[in-house]
Amino acid sequence: MTDVLEVYPKNFAEKIGYTELRNQLLQHCASPLGREVMLALEASRDYGEITRALGETHEMLSILSSSEVLPSLALVDCREALQRIRPLGTYVEEEELIELLRMLETLHALHHFFLEEQSEGSRSDESLVYRYPYLSKVVQGSSTFPKIEAHLRSLLTDDGKLRDNASRELLSIRTTLRDTERSLSGLLQRILQGAQREGWVERDVQPALRDGRLVIPMSPMHKRKIRGIVHDESATGKTVYVEPVELVEANNRIRELEGEERREVIRILTEVSNRLRPNIQHLLSSYATLAHLDFTLAKARWAREVDGICPTFSPEAEVEWYGAKHPLLLRSLRAQGRSVVPLDIRLEAPEARLLLISGPNAGGKSVCLKTVGLLQYLVQCGIPVPMQEHSRMGLFDKLYIDIGDEQSIEDDLSTYSSHLRNMKQFVRGCDGRSLLLIDEFGGGTEPTIGGAIAQALLHQFNEQGAFGVITTHYQNLKTYAEEHTGLINGAMLYDRHEMRPLFRLSIGRPGSSFAIEIARKIGLPEEILDEVTEQVGSDYVAMDKYLQDIIRDKRYWEGKRQTIRRDEKLLQEATDRYSEELSALKAQRKKILEDARREAQTLIKEASGRIERTIREIREAEAERDQTRLIRQRLTDFGESLTEEEQEEQLAQAKKAQREVERILARRSRQKERKAQGKPSVSLTPKQTEDTPPPTQHGELQVGSVVRIDGQKALGTILSLTEREAVIALGALKTTIPRSRLHLASEAEARRHERKSQPEVAVRSTQIIDQIHQKRLNFRQEIDVRGFRANEAVDAVAYFVDEALQLGVAQVRVLHGTGTGALRESIRSYLSGVSGVRDFYDEDVRFGGAGITVIEMN
Repeated sequence: MTDVLEVYPKNFAEKIGYTELRNQLLQHCASPLGREVMLALEASRDYGEITRALGETHEMLSILSSSEVLPSLALVDCREALQRIRPLGTYVEEEELIELLRMLETLHALHHFFLEEQSEGSRSDESLVYRYPYLSKVVQGSSTFPKIEAHLRSLLTDDGKLRDNASRELLSIRTTLRDTERSLSGLLQRILQGAQREGWVERDVQPALRDGRLVIPMSPMHKRKIRGIVHDESATGKTVYVEPVELVEANNRIRELEGEERREVIRILTEVSNRLRPNIQHLLSSYATLAHLDFTLAKARWAREVDGICPTFSPEAEVEWYGAKHPLLLRSLRAQGRSVVPLDIRLEAPEARLLLISGPNAGGKSVCLKTVGLLQYLVQCGIPVPMQEHSRMGLFDKLYIDIGDEQSIEDDLSTYSSHLRNMKQFVRGCDGRSLLLIDEFGGGTEPTIGGAIAQALLHQFNEQGAFGVITTHYQNLKTYAEEHTGLINGAMLYDRHEMRPLFRLSIGRPGSSFAIEIARKIGLPEEILDEVTEQVGSDYVAMDKYLQDIIRDKRYWEGKRQTIRRDEKLLQEATDRYSEELSALKAQRKKILEDARREAQTLIKEASGRIERTIREIREAEAERDQTRLIRQRLTDFGESLTEEEQEEQLAQAKKAQREVERILARRSRQKERKAQGKPSVSLTPKQTEDTPPPTQHGELQVGSVVRIDGQKALGTILSLTEREAVIALGALKTTIPRSRLHLASEAEARRHERKSQPEVAVRSTQIIDQIHQKRLNFRQEIDVRGFRANEAVDAVAYFVDEALQLGVAQVRVLHGTGTGALRESIRSYLSGVSGVRDFYDEDVRFGGAGITVIEMN
């Protein structure tokens, strides 16, 4: 990091425990590269650097928590080899070359993981460029070397040796070498077997290798039996290694071939080094990238062990921590099966910047102070810290600590002198962006003077606007903190009944030292404790008890107040929620009524239009019976398609239309009959027509009777009967007629009517009606023309609109998309000229907006 955090004294990190913690971090590094970066890590005061480091670690934590597998960063550091080949004529060894290849493959895999895959994912979600922006930026800063990678892969085997086909010369040399070794091995076996038959060599003896030459182990007493050269003997002298003279030439040839092989390997490695040399700087940068990623991964792995998070980080100086834990103490107690008591602490300007913690010895004051120092230092190193998610951490430019025994024989400094020297540095350098950590403030000297000096220093720290956590036992400092803005007391709680510390910090009131109680628990004689009480006074001794009672009562009433506030909040939330729901229900009811009113108006308008068309069609058809039945049946089907509520709304209109239809039918029938007789249309009544047979006079009207209607030739069957009216069936049509207009048909007419009760026209009409009804059920009120040409879309919409008008659909939708808008304009240009279309407009933006046209029918 560029802008290093200022700390005092120089061993600040060691005092807060960071040095020990860093050893844990080093164990999580996968390579020497990451360990090198970790060892060089220093805390920063650059907000951008810290935010970037925390962002990278947070993304690495996300990867570890997901099912994704990050490429392995366990690499060998080959930077020294790259530096070595800068001069011409130098080369990289094979084992270094294979490690370099692995580095290039890892780099390539990381580019694919962070860049290529994320780019593919961004196509499905344009708002997300990278899933891991910080880490992707790190990888983007490095180059890949696909040509070098492919060349090295073609040269090297998996175990890091040059392939035989790395060059034609190498292939020839190795082929000759293998052939020579095979012939040498065969010759050696024959000599060995002969020697074993002669008894010069034991049966289980195998050939050995000495100085790169194949030899036969044998007893010194038989070494002259085989002509050859003695190369070596064992440490005991009981075995000599003889190279038979027949093998000398072959062994010499193998030595020559091995030398040729090595020279050819060096030549190939030199050529490879020449290709690497122009890219050395880029390759070194790639190693730096991989080192940074390994370092970041180590931080994330350690954070998972201690439940660390990357908290909200502010550029301002602030401390608002919840559930904070000391990482070293956490791991230590966890190994013992115990848990850490978390720390809640809040320092805010200007009211409570300096926290003065008091309480019993061994109650956790120093641990609290070290926790604050270590966690603040860690987060400014970009390392996650163990605390709750809703915590907030701020940026400090300076961290100061005064803790422990700083006695120095060399500098002739006592403990208190060292303490004062630190205070001098604190006063000289602290400001509103400094964090002071002082343990046992004022101690180490005569209490009265020490307390006065500590109070004066505390006043100065407060005036300079510093933040800090200070532990003390001095009563005057507790009183001073109660009376001045900027300072606040805190206490480490102690269970007075069980006589044990609770290690919990309570902010707002000072703590008690419980010196008498602790001394009694340790076992000091009571007479000593009585003498102490007599010297300082019983009231002073009891003050701690009274103070604890006050704190206990304060906690009780504070809890009650919090409970009341919580209940009030829940009640207010419930009231607001019910008010919102009531308003929503009223608005919904109003909307439903408005929609129902519009729907009723639409239905009434539609029904009126259908009645008008029916009357017009009857008139145009001049009362032809078959055509009239079809027209009236369509009207009946429309009525049946309405819901019961809609039918009630249309009842008055329908009855009026029925009466109008009946009057028109009667009038048209009389006119046709008179025209057929050649008589004036006004001079004849239905009773005077010659074609009308006289009604039968015997019998009474009843359900099932075949009757004739005054003024018509058609016969019908009575379906139901009242004193004034009758419902009769005229083919497929049912109608209500006054009884005064009905007359019983003759028996012959009744028989003919029964035979014709299922006429062909009625059957055909019923089929047509059924088809129309089925078509209405299957009709979809939406058409999709996306991807059509303009003329194709207009034709499809024209057919769709005609079908909707035929079936009486009130509203339909056309999906055409946005695109260039040409398709939308063509469709709307056509709709503007269709007489049956009342209106058209864009769909609501929640359901498609300008990509869908809604069409309202007349």
